[in-house]
Amino acid sequence: MNGKSTVKPSFPAKMDLSVGKGVKTHVAAPVAQKLQFVNPSSASKLVKIAPAIPQGLGMDSSTFRARMVRKLANQGITDARVLNAMQTTHRHSFVDTALANQAYEDTSLPIGWGQTISKPNVVARMVELLFEGKKGNLGRVLEIGTGCGYQAAVLSHIAHEVYSIERVAGLYEKARENFRPFRIKNTHLLFGDGMLGFPKGAPYTGIIAAAGGDAIPQAWVDQLAVGGRIVAPVTNKVSGEQSLVVVDKTESGLTRTVLELVQFVPLKSGVT
Repeated sequence: MNGKSTVKPSFPAKMDLSVGKGVKTHVAAPVAQKLQFVNPSSASKLVKIAPAIPQGLGMDSSTFRARMVRKLANQGITDARVLNAMQTTHRHSFVDTALANQAYEDTSLPIGWGQTISKPNVVARMVELLFEGKKGNLGRVLEIGTGCGYQAAVLSHIAHEVYSIERVAGLYEKARENFRPFRIKNTHLLFGDGMLGFPKGAPYTGIIAAAGGDAIPQAWVDQLAVGGRIVAPVTNKVSGEQSLVVVDKTESGLTRTVLELVQFVPLKSGVT
């Protein structure tokens, strides 16, 4: 796990991906509600769910994770790699002890500093989009907004290497503490301005963000490898609503796809 990076607060140039040369935009069919997925056929057969045998007291049991994964499959998550990663990662270890009994419910939970841990189906949905169409594991992934570290831990089971950057010092320290018992060797937690990305780790085959701005920062696009993908919430300047956006980088330029409505904290520059 790396130490703190020395990144100065600044406001990097942004690229409005809704217009401009070489950028193609696709808008997916609108959805009636936020993050509602159709039920897949036999999706649960794609993942090997561990037997529901308690391994200790309370939330140490795999029963709760198995039930959560079955719900995710019913909600439309079909990638076996993602379902297995969600089954393996102990979400209760990334929330406060008082909230552990809610860790495997489909709900966001407070983690301090005005932030939350995303719902399991939101994490699974975004990670599945990041890996969509890719065979095997992704190479190197950059996560913007470590939070408590849960999504980074999920990514560690699918990507060869994960860089995760957090701008709030308290959350950065909390994530380091949460990671310590698991000895996850392929994930580097960084303290710094996520809008700047992390050039030293580039190029990335995937970039995933847990905060939404009114555009995708140019730094992210520059650090994305050709053939790579960004999955991030983007805020509509007119309506103020956030949509999940996928940006694919190809030899001929960028392709932008707008998906369902989501709710994430605002993307901010600098550190605190």
